[in-house]
Amino acid sequence: MRKKQDFTATIRDGRRTGRPAVVVHLAPSVDGARPVRVGVIVSRAVGSAVVRNRVKRRLRHLAADRLARLPDGSLMVLRATPAAATTSTSSLAAQLDGALTRLLTERSSGNGVRGAARGRRTSEQALSSAPGPPPEGAGGES
Repeated sequence: MRKKQDFTATIRDGRRTGRPAVVVHLAPSVDGARPVRVGVIVSRAVGSAVVRNRVKRRLRHLAADRLARLPDGSLMVLRATPAAATTSTSSLAAQLDGALTRLLTERSSGNGVRGAARGRRTSEQALSSAPGPPPEGAGGES
């Protein structure tokens, strides 16, 4: 994945889960006929250019071994946190596996509503479950 709009769409429309060294964004398959695409984000906060490139290489290698777990056409963005610079490859692999397991199980068992799957209430749910009289202009009698 190289285009900014692919990264933006994955982060905006996909699901996210974080671990100490990596945050994984996974967008659902738009076109199942396409291969899985992966992008890596490593900011300057991670370290010097040498360190950032080492982290990128490690994440790309780990992601390549896990492509078969993802549905065809999926978009995945791996964002390294500053902790990734000092995390061992085996620990990074375990964190990536845990994040993918969580995203893939939520995706298969979730209802597809962004926010609700994360335990957040929508504004309608908040209004309907709020104690006391409804706020003015919230659908009461006119």
